[in-house]
Amino acid sequence: MPEGGASISKSTHNGTGAGAGAEAVAPPGEAVAPPGAAAAPPGRRTGGGASRAGLLVTFILGGLTAVTPLAMDMYLPALPEVTRSLSAPAATVQLTLTACLAGMALGQLVVGPMSDRWGRRRPLLVGLVIYVVATALCAFAPTVELLVACRLAQGLAGAAGIVIARAVARDLYDGVALARFFSTLMLISGMAPILAPLIGGQVLRFTDWRGVFVVLTVLGVLLTALVWAKLPETLDPADRHGGNVREALAPMRRLLADRVFAGYMLAGGFAFASLFAYVAASPFVMQEIYGASPQTFSLLFGLNSIGLMIMGQVNGKILVGRVRLDKALGAGLAVVVAAATALLLMSLGVFGETGLVPVAAALFVLMSSMGVVMPNTQTLPLMRARHAAGSASALLGTTSFLIGAIASPLVGIAGEDTAVPMAVVQLVSALVATACFLGMCRPWKTGTSTKGGGV
Repeated sequence: MPEGGASISKSTHNGTGAGAGAEAVAPPGEAVAPPGAAAAPPGRRTGGGASRAGLLVTFILGGLTAVTPLAMDMYLPALPEVTRSLSAPAATVQLTLTACLAGMALGQLVVGPMSDRWGRRRPLLVGLVIYVVATALCAFAPTVELLVACRLAQGLAGAAGIVIARAVARDLYDGVALARFFSTLMLISGMAPILAPLIGGQVLRFTDWRGVFVVLTVLGVLLTALVWAKLPETLDPADRHGGNVREALAPMRRLLADRVFAGYMLAGGFAFASLFAYVAASPFVMQEIYGASPQTFSLLFGLNSIGLMIMGQVNGKILVGRVRLDKALGAGLAVVVAAATALLLMSLGVFGETGLVPVAAALFVLMSSMGVVMPNTQTLPLMRARHAAGSASALLGTTSFLIGAIASPLVGIAGEDTAVPMAVVQLVSALVATACFLGMCRPWKTGTSTKGGGV
């Protein structure tokens, strides 16, 4: 078991041509490193042991980012049974999902600064222990009100895995290495939305909805043990923030004042809203409007997730190191806009009566392009926040979840008989994301690059 003070050195294969961290990409006057923060020693490289640990860390962080989607998606097939078991209205049972989502959004704001102050391991382990306890309490909740409260606690604690996973990645990698790492991480965590409903359905064949939470509890215990035994501390004591709560929140204020960081953050948040709109509306659009069977919908949902993962690997293995990250992000956003425009035109009947295949194809293109957009909207802002990776990760995650949570209900504003609201939400979100990227980040000026060794 690693000692609390043991740390893994950060790889400096950044490819920016200007050094690592915020200083490599922040224009003059916009650096976000706190005054007096310790800089990484010149030439600091990852040793052999750290490289081996980095491979294991990839799988651990993939598990951390997947645990919360598992908690959301494994539970979905059990919702009707929860309604009957607890004699609660469907609308009230739906609050168990809302509570977990809200907890994930707000929890990141708390855990992120904590991890910058006390290191990554301690807040992560505390969060995982609380997650396990809250999940176990969900399995024994006698009323829907208590279930909602436990799901809120589950989301708050589970947020530790999401926010600290990104912070650990920033501790370990920079530039090209960071972009590739996020693409690899997407390959692992992207399996969760595919497997979770299948696992949940199989669990329900042998037990009731409480059994789903028992399985989640066991998975949480196993992940906690793995983190305790195998995940070292990645934030050096010299790089941690001290002081009171006000000083702990200061990095967030600096990050929000950084126009370029805020631009990437908003671009990622609104792009994520397009994905949330798809998740919220696609069951009704594909099945109720275009006549897909539940089995066909599950197949299409899985194919879209696979497309997202494949493009994530294309981004990490092919584009990164050959194409500027800003260019890759801009191209990805352009494809999202084009696919959302096609969906809207088909929904409005501009091309006449369209069937399932053209709509499914447009959704596949939109979702696959997210494999390029999402890793880069995490890599680029985190490259500006070497000294506040936890706070930066918290802001990125909270913004995405909050914007997505606001956008999701809008897809049903006109009922379940039209796909127009989904297409409108996706197109508007993609256009706003593009506007934030171009208007605030101004990629033609920042010169952020990961190509070769120069800008």
